[in-house]
This record gives sequence, structure tokens and C-alpha cells, in this order.
Amino acid sequence: MHSSQKQKLEYALYVVATPIGNMRDISLRALDILSSVDTIAAEDTRNSAHLLTFHGITAKRLLALHQHNERGAADKVINLLAQGQSVALITDAGTPAVSDPGALVVEAVRAAGYKVIPIPGANAAVAALSAAGLAAPHFLFYGFLPNKSAARCKELQALIEYPYTLVFYEAPHRMLECVEDLLAVFGGEREIVLAREVTKMFENIHRCRLQVALEWLNSDTNNLRGEFVLLVSAAPERVEGLSAEVEHVLKILLAELPLKQAVQLAVQITGIGKNELYQRALVLKSAE
Repeated sequence: MHSSQKQKLEYALYVVATPIGNMRDISLRALDILSSVDTIAAEDTRNSAHLLTFHGITAKRLLALHQHNERGAADKVINLLAQGQSVALITDAGTPAVSDPGALVVEAVRAAGYKVIPIPGANAAVAALSAAGLAAPHFLFYGFLPNKSAARCKELQALIEYPYTLVFYEAPHRMLECVEDLLAVFGGEREIVLAREVTKMFENIHRCRLQVALEWLNSDTNNLRGEFVLLVSAAPERVEGLSAEVEHVLKILLAELPLKQAVQLAVQITGIGKNELYQRALVLKSAE
């Protein structure tokens, strides 16, 4: 249990990261802040009360601040700061304002002239990346994709050629259709890491090619339970530009044949690698 003495903090908004699963994944500094602030603005006051009790932090004023009341709650936070009080902002798990409520409050507090102080901690995306073994030096954190397949595919099309590991969050009830769309857009050769229940009791981090990801998900009902971080490997390095002749052949074949068949014939005609032609064909199709 945390037992540091309560300290008088400067009046500011403290953006505090909380555990994403394991209750002990919280920094000593975060516990000091939560013990010392006058008010804690929490996404779900019941969840937060459980966290605080676990760490021996009691008799704390809690203010509800979630996606449905964020603008109104921002005014309350600013009023507290105007009275010289210190306020901590927390969400149910992880870092506020990262695929969670908080950005509007931070923006309003900063605009009102008050100090915002980050207290870093657990993050599902970074935790999954650290255990994935994907070697790309850069990553793009995308967060949640759209719920509907058509909109999801449209956004994925825009990411096809990015030379970065792509990081998504997804809910369990959309996993199958999301992976189906990833396969349809990116093709089966790229790798995917399905990181489930990161830091929790049933944590599972599975890496495979996209072409077998659905088979793995369907092989055990437990594989579809819990919150997911999905990491898709970076787009393969392009050969230094396809020649105009190769592009012309590919465009003619795409105009007459399904994508997969057009790519197969283009490989035979040009001698260019399948992956390179497939990625280029996807780009050409999306531009139609």
C-alpha cells in the first residue's frame, strides 16, 4: 500500500496514467499525486474508487468526467483551479486523451491559462510494441478504426504504403470483421501481432501472417475475448519505382481482371516480385 505523506501541490491539472490491467502498474509519482490533489476527475468514479482503495488512497473528492459530459466538466475543473485547487485527471485505464476522454479538458484548461502536468505510465500500444518483435524503426499509432467495414477499408487503403508498424485498438466483438478487412486491404503476406488483454491475467500476444490470422482467432473462443492491440508490419520496401512499362502492363490487366489474377499475370510478364506488384496494384485500385 502507498503510504507517502500528503504534500501540498501547486494548483494545476495533473494528467495521470493509470494501470491498463495489473493494478500494480502505476508509478510512485502517480500515487503521490493522487494522494495529494484536492479533486480527481475520473472517467468512471466507481472504477477509480476501486483503484484508489487498492492503493490505500481514501476520502478523495471524485468528479465524473467522461466523453458525454467532457465540455461541461471542463468548466468545473477550471473553476476548481481558479479557487487554487489541484486536480488530477484519470480514465478507466491507461493515459487520458489517448483514445480516451481528456483532450477537450486539457485544451480548455490550457486556454484558460492554467498549467497542465503529465504523469506518465502504462500504455497498451507501447507495451504491445515492446513484446511484438517488429523491427521497423517507426510506428504509427492509429487507435480505433471506424465501426463500419466500408469506412474502415477506406481508412486502411490510405495506410497501405506507410513504412511504419501500424498500431490499432479494437474491441472483441469487431475483431473478426476488422481482421477480415485488414487481410482484404493489406494482403496475406504482411505480419500481424494480436495482443490481447495486455498486462492482465489472460494476456496473450500472438504473431502470424495476416493470411492465417482468422484461422487462429477462430481456433479457440478465448482468442476473441478481451481488449486488443493490433500491430500490422510496415509496408515492404518498394523497389526503386516501377518502370512506366510495368505500370502500364499492370493497369491494363487490372482493367480486365480481378486484382489477384492481374497480379499473377503481371508477375509472369514482368518478372517483378509478387509483393511489390500486389502493393502497387492495391494503390492503383484505390485511386480509381
